Amino acid sequence: MHFLLSNDDGYQAVGLEMLVQTVADFGEITVVAPDRNRSGASNSLTLDSPLYTRQVSDRFFYVNGTPTDCVHLAITGMLDDIPDMVISGINHGANLGDDVIYSGTVAAAMEGRFLGRPAIALSLAGENPTHYETAGMVVRNIVGKLLSDPIDNDMLLNINIPDVPYEQLHGFEVTRLGQRHKSEPAIRMKDPKDRTVYWVGPAGAGADAGPGTDFHAVSVNKVSITPLQVDLTRYAALTRIGDWLADLELNQM
Repeated sequence: MHFLLSNDDGYQAVGLEMLVQTVADFGEITVVAPDRNRSGASNSLTLDSPLYTRQVSDRFFYVNGTPTDCVHLAITGMLDDIPDMVISGINHGANLGDDVIYSGTVAAAMEGRFLGRPAIALSLAGENPTHYETAGMVVRNIVGKLLSDPIDNDMLLNINIPDVPYEQLHGFEVTRLGQRHKSEPAIRMKDPKDRTVYWVGPAGAGADAGPGTDFHAVSVNKVSITPLQVDLTRYAALTRIGDWLADLELNQM
C-alpha cells in the first residue's frame, strides 16, 4: 500500500508526525502538507499564483498552498506513483458537525475522494489536545481494519478521537454529523495604526448534539466515525422546487 498523508496544521504539526510514525508500519508513505497552518481553508484551490514544493526528506514535501492544493498536486502530477489511500490529520482539535464545511483536514481527504482514492480525515478533539498517542493507536486500528476488510473506494470517513488516555476510550461509534449553534459575533479591534480589524468569532457549541451524533459520541469518550458524501444535492426538495418553478417563465427584457 502507498499512503498519501496531508493535514491543515502544517508540515511541522505534532499530529502529522504521529500519523507518519503510525502509518509507516503499514506500507509506503508520501507526505505532502502545507508550509504553515491552513486551518479553515476548506476546499479552496490556489488559482491566482504558482505553487512551489519543498522537500524535507525522502518522500516528505511541503507546499505553499492549501490542504486541497497539496492532495491535488500529489495525485494529478507531482508523484510518479498514485497513492492507494489518502489520510489527513491528525488535526489539532475536533471537526464535528458543521466544522466539516470549513475544515482543511476534511477538505484534504475530500480531494482524495474526488480524485478516486478512499480517504480518511482524523481529528483529536479538545480545546488543546495532548493525547496524540491515543490518536495514533486508533489510527493503527482503523488502518489495519481497512487493509484486512476494505470498504468502497468512494468512501470518505470523518473520524474524531476523544482527547483521553487510550484505556479510557469506550469503543467506536458510527455517527451522523451534529450541528452547532451559530458562531459567536466577530471581534472588532484596532491595529497599531488605529485601523479597524476583525477576528472571526469562536464556533458555537453543539446544538444538535444528542445520541447518534458525532458530538455525543466524543462526549462519552467514543471514537466517532462519520461516513461523508460529497454530493450536496437536497434530493428531498427536488419535487417541491420543481412544483414551485412550474409556472415561472422567463421575462422578456
